[in-house]
Amino acid sequence: MKVLVTGGAGFIGSNFIRLLLAQRPAWEVVSVDKLTYAGNLENIADLRDHPGYRFIQADICDRPLMDALFSPPRRVDAVINFAAETHVDRSIEDAAAFVRSNVLGTQTLLDVARQRGVGCFLQVSTDEVYGSVDPPGAFSEESPLAPNSPYAASKAAADLLVHAYSRTYRIPVLTVRSSNNYGPFQFPEKLIPLFITGALADRPLPLYGDGLYVRDWVYVEDHCRALLHILEAGRVEEIYNVGGGARHSNLEVARMILRELGKPESLITFVADRPGHDRRYALDCQKIQRELGWAPTTTFPEGLRTTIRWYVEHEGWWRRIQAGEYQEYYRRQYGPRLPATADRGRIER
Repeated sequence: MKVLVTGGAGFIGSNFIRLLLAQRPAWEVVSVDKLTYAGNLENIADLRDHPGYRFIQADICDRPLMDALFSPPRRVDAVINFAAETHVDRSIEDAAAFVRSNVLGTQTLLDVARQRGVGCFLQVSTDEVYGSVDPPGAFSEESPLAPNSPYAASKAAADLLVHAYSRTYRIPVLTVRSSNNYGPFQFPEKLIPLFITGALADRPLPLYGDGLYVRDWVYVEDHCRALLHILEAGRVEEIYNVGGGARHSNLEVARMILRELGKPESLITFVADRPGHDRRYALDCQKIQRELGWAPTTTFPEGLRTTIRWYVEHEGWWRRIQAGEYQEYYRRQYGPRLPATADRGRIER
């Protein structure tokens, strides 16, 4: 197998590549990432000399470059599309980047995959495309799409494109909708690493509204195992929900982090709510458990402790991000400027 992993320098993509190289050593993995603010070469620095792996700095919207990546003799057997803008708050401020990356980028990849006869296109999506659900309900794969943020709407549009290309052009596709991921290498603007790093620095932990917004949390390695199961054994054209079954309010999560770090709850600070904030996410994951035998193996308390320990032990990593200094890693790799058009397609071994 030769697989193309887009967004491979991001949080979930880098964890997935690491799992893939460990569990499928005979596979060839090509990682593509535009290296925007959340794409970090430090996330994959340990993989640089792996014989079955190579990295290419590229924008998935760059059609000529994507054509070149898929052209013979570079035949690609499968595409796993992680590449996306993902932060809801950023999408509220500026939706254009989300439409470009999440919709047009997916469409570009689908067009190239169709023309080059790729064997499988796996779209990595999110539970946020379903919108909010009242307790005790949970979304199944048949639930209608009702996104409430520009981010969620862009991912829903991408999912619909994947479905349409499958039906129109008979591209073999799979779609995975996961709940909130957490774990090592997650960009510090996301809730759990934001609270961990804030607590370590004795800074206020900002909670939107009353803090009772509920999310279903899945440890990133469990999600990556599910993706590998689906890639190898999933039924073409099917959608699979992947969740951890750990439903906690943001306030509960903040308190758990503070207790683990021995910090006072007085660090919790309630702030004005954001527009269109979904109250509760919950996924019904019986389908993947029944068909593929997958189930999460990491409990939320265990995964949270492991994640906290990782951020404690990798303080330099997140402090460089907060200071913007991690971008110096780009400069060392690509010259005096951050990656730009002139640098596109540069390959690392």
